[in-house]
Amino acid sequence: MKIGVPKESVDGERRVALVPDVVKSLRKNEQVEVLVQAGAGDAAGHPDSQYAEAGAEVVEGEVTWGADVVLHVAAPSTEEIGKLDSSKVFIGHLAPWTAAESNRALAAAGVTSFAMEAIPRTTRAQAMDALSSQAAAAGYAATLIAARESGRFFGMMTTAAGTVPPAKVLVLGAGVAGLQAVATGKRLGAIVTGFDIRRAAWEQIASLGGRPLELDFIPDAEGEGGYARPLTDEENAQVRDALADNAARQDIIVTTAAIPGRPAPLLITADAVRNMAPGSVIVDLAAETGGNCELTEAGQTVVENGVKVLGPRNLASEMPAPASQLYAKNLENLLGLLIDDEGRVEIDFEDDIVAAACITQGGEIKNERAAK
Repeated sequence: MKIGVPKESVDGERRVALVPDVVKSLRKNEQVEVLVQAGAGDAAGHPDSQYAEAGAEVVEGEVTWGADVVLHVAAPSTEEIGKLDSSKVFIGHLAPWTAAESNRALAAAGVTSFAMEAIPRTTRAQAMDALSSQAAAAGYAATLIAARESGRFFGMMTTAAGTVPPAKVLVLGAGVAGLQAVATGKRLGAIVTGFDIRRAAWEQIASLGGRPLELDFIPDAEGEGGYARPLTDEENAQVRDALADNAARQDIIVTTAAIPGRPAPLLITADAVRNMAPGSVIVDLAAETGGNCELTEAGQTVVENGVKVLGPRNLASEMPAPASQLYAKNLENLLGLLIDDEGRVEIDFEDDIVAAACITQGGEIKNERAAK
């Protein structure tokens, strides 16, 4: 059985689906071969020589797309889906809740596809949860970008010329990305406040050294799968008003609030931005799904009244080495459910993880949510 790792084709994508250490681990099964396209790992710090030493075969061109199982990071393009057929298994990001055309194309080609976004949020599935592993990389990268763009010392600096106070950082959303942003800001010495509409997250923020912004007038908004539920219009207005008051006292805001398959909730209004001090910075991790800030433009930096609003895309790719390492382990753990000791693909739909992550098989869209 052959596993193929193509080179990513999306502009700016620096991650790779497998790293050499994971190749070496997969090759312990003598029935498994790994084909890696030449140059696939260069941007993540893994030259072809490392893959060869780990036991992979480094190949040119599109040979990897002919493997039995194709592993990928970014969602495949229409052209890339055209390289697959009914004998292939594809595993990667698919944006299955919004990319209806891709879902139909994969089904039409007869491909058995698994979406890393569809891994269930259960204890057993944690080691395969790519959304969480990549969000951790994104939260870390966002904080470093905020520090660079703000031009401020994060920690208090005492010199003979005087003392510079620490930066004040507000993190909106306390999922994996937000908690990583809280932890990173705190390690850099900032005064960090964290906010989430799920009350269970307040304790997590405090455990990392942040100050929870507790809005007691909002009922607990814990939703399905551990995500926040959508708020009512009245609740949203109350939250935005409270955050506007707090935003005016911050030097930096990192926003991470997202609900998979839905537009990002609006948390910071344009007026709130205008009331912030000139030189302040907002880094909006939800830019690609509409943004948590009203002024966010995906892939752009907007300056309003001296405040920078950054809408970076694909932030996990800004940390390609660790993000690839984590993603590769996610894939390896999922492959452990799909490949038997004889190197055969055995898909057990009685397994809740396999059933949830499978998007297409046998010409059909198997996942009900993706089908809608």
